[in-house]
Amino acid sequence: MTDQELMQRLKSALEATAPDDFGDVLSRCEAGKGTVIDMTNATNNNTNNGKKPWRRALIAACLALVVLAGGGGGIFYQQAHAVASIVSLDVNPSIELTVNKNEKVLTCKGLNAEAAVVLMDMDGGHDLEGAKLDVAVNAIVGALVRNGYLDHLDSAILISVEDKDAARGERIQQELTEAVGGTLQSAANSAAVLTQTVAADKALDAQAQQNNISTGKAYLVEQVMAIDPDLTFEGLAALSVEELRDLITTGVPGMPIGRDAALQAVLDSLGLTKADVSGMEVDPELDDRTPCYEVELLIDGREQEFGVHAYTGEVLRGLDVQTAPGPALPASGDDIGEDAAYAAALAKAGVAESDVTWSKVKRDYDDGRLEYEVEFRTVGMEYDCTVDAATGTIRDWDAERLPGAMTAPGPVVTQATNAPAATNAPAVAQTGDIGEDAAYAAALAKAGVTESDVTWSKVKRDYDDGRLEYEVEFRTSDREYECTVDAATGDVFEFDSEPLDDWFDD
Repeated sequence: MTDQELMQRLKSALEATAPDDFGDVLSRCEAGKGTVIDMTNATNNNTNNGKKPWRRALIAACLALVVLAGGGGGIFYQQAHAVASIVSLDVNPSIELTVNKNEKVLTCKGLNAEAAVVLMDMDGGHDLEGAKLDVAVNAIVGALVRNGYLDHLDSAILISVEDKDAARGERIQQELTEAVGGTLQSAANSAAVLTQTVAADKALDAQAQQNNISTGKAYLVEQVMAIDPDLTFEGLAALSVEELRDLITTGVPGMPIGRDAALQAVLDSLGLTKADVSGMEVDPELDDRTPCYEVELLIDGREQEFGVHAYTGEVLRGLDVQTAPGPALPASGDDIGEDAAYAAALAKAGVAESDVTWSKVKRDYDDGRLEYEVEFRTVGMEYDCTVDAATGTIRDWDAERLPGAMTAPGPVVTQATNAPAATNAPAVAQTGDIGEDAAYAAALAKAGVTESDVTWSKVKRDYDDGRLEYEVEFRTSDREYECTVDAATGDVFEFDSEPLDDWFDD
């Protein structure tokens, strides 16, 4: 309730209690002008004995008005606007909310320039004032997703709760973890949700304010500095939550160069400036076998991807990154080890280690089973597979042509003797697999597009319900196409086409 509403309610109550005797009072005052009234005890007693009961009500109401409306807005107003909790959300944007004991948002503030952009559609955060905390947080997470801050598989968001009531703080932390996790899942987003409760710390608050981050993120920075005290608070504060998390996971091997430096390293290697590039993304992969930043650029309508070493700034394009040492893992009877899993994946692909331009090996558990997720690239191809850590068996396998690599030589396809006569129809291989190039040709024929018109393309070989098929995507200057081609017959059984609309930012 606002002060104005409170005053109006008290005024109404006062009018209902006290009679409208203003005219009579004036007339009595005129008649008794010059008369001296002796204020005896009897007069006081008569007043107190109830002959004028409305006077007591008037005095009581006035006193209540003073108590309720005074003192900076009144007791009720103060209680409703007292800060009980401080909740912060950090990715690289840092956003802070103050909350009352009823878990309603009092203020929502962006702490850095990136946060201001995220909150732009919410009047800088003012639209969230008065909303329930979980509703406000989900709105912010939705805005972070729309602005591309949680797009990558390894993206992370940190939720921090500061509350003097430890039990309430932990409850809010749990509620927000579930709410945000549900929001991301419904958006088919796999970003990690990191949560923590923090204690008030004036010194840390000051450092956080100086660096335009939340106190919650400042606690994460302190965890990194506890491992390597030689690193600076200012340098670490500029990193994203994902980078800070990866540093802690890998034992803080040093100070990474950061996204901006990685982007600039690629631009310098190409002799370009930001003005020459129509789209760009930088994704930190500090926990990779070779710690790096993946830089994607859209140049003249074609998407190009580069790797930049996270600590040296070296552009890894065409470099045999496997010469870099990886973390040692035990190779026992139950765990073949990272190197053996990587070798098994290369053998499956029929690729020599010298042909690999980038790789990543991650040790993980799935339904209690230890496995390795192995990803690597050669010139023009990308491979992704899962290796059983106990046996070395390849459990899942996927290989696809990299964007912009359609001119690279594809696999040799054995042509059937009864191939269709039509020049635009794919030839069926004797093995029951027409091959990647033939599937690509079938998709172009369906669209009525020639290869010279294509500005970007991607072909992925996959299985669906036991059927081998090719998923083909390509773009011309004004349209985007997606289709599925039967690998045995070359039939296009799914086809979609739509106008091209800023696809890189999607």
